[in-house]
Amino acid sequence: MTTILYENPIFLEHKVPEGHPERPDRLKALNLALEHDNFQRLTRLEAPQANEDYVLLAHPEEHLRSVMSVIPEEGINSFEADTHASPASLQAALTGIGGAVAAVDAVFSGKADNAFVASRPPGHHAEKNKAMGFCFFNNVAIAARHAQQKHGAERVAIVDWDVHHGNGTQDIFWDDPSVLFCSTHQMPLYPGTGAKHETGAGNIVNAPLSANTGSDHFREAFKSRVLSAVADFKPDFILISAGFDAHHRDPLAQINLVAEDFDWATARLMELADRSAANRVVSLLEGGYDLQGLAESAAMHILRLMRG
Repeated sequence: MTTILYENPIFLEHKVPEGHPERPDRLKALNLALEHDNFQRLTRLEAPQANEDYVLLAHPEEHLRSVMSVIPEEGINSFEADTHASPASLQAALTGIGGAVAAVDAVFSGKADNAFVASRPPGHHAEKNKAMGFCFFNNVAIAARHAQQKHGAERVAIVDWDVHHGNGTQDIFWDDPSVLFCSTHQMPLYPGTGAKHETGAGNIVNAPLSANTGSDHFREAFKSRVLSAVADFKPDFILISAGFDAHHRDPLAQINLVAEDFDWATARLMELADRSAANRVVSLLEGGYDLQGLAESAAMHILRLMRG
């Protein structure tokens, strides 16, 4: 397998208030893990900054303008209580989109079998018209639309295993049967969405998990609801919203997974990608707020992408 990791120093320049969980140290911890000999053959490329027009693949122009209006010239400004912007935040967000778009182009052109985008701020809570939950723009939704519009993808599956429900992605694709959205997440928990009865146009599959769920229950829910839905859908492209905050060490939730669970889930999705999607998988970093848990889990996820 040929795997590309997209990264950029600008992601460290997105500043948040002291003590905020979505901090630059998250990427620093991952970078330390990637110094291991296992990653010597990993191709690492600098994510390009996307043109603002890419935002419009998933959001109206009013949302773009609204985000731009909050970016401060100095210091930190806020969209809401937990979602903040600093002077470099717009550039970081657009570069996250650029990395996602470049990753899609790489797998569809054959440059890579799969790719991982190590960016921040994350994206899956950003709804069509609202920045929230640390997120400005919905990177995974923009990547899906780009795959459809530029590369002719007809059936895109998005799998979100972040411990918080990807309400933004669900909102954007609610009535679009060309995109399957599957999510495992703790419930009840922020943002309060993600019940089983939320099914959109039959293309939304939620697998809520109770607090203190461990590996066995997670894997069973992933197999019975997520993997079965993806297999039936027969996607020609798979996107992963790869949050690692369901790790047992994470301070923002109460799901008790270990790094090996993310390795297992990655392997199962790669098997499905081999069946119908010519191995095309793009994974985007979402949450994960314990530095050790994030680094271990993301490293195993990337290593599985590399090994197939």
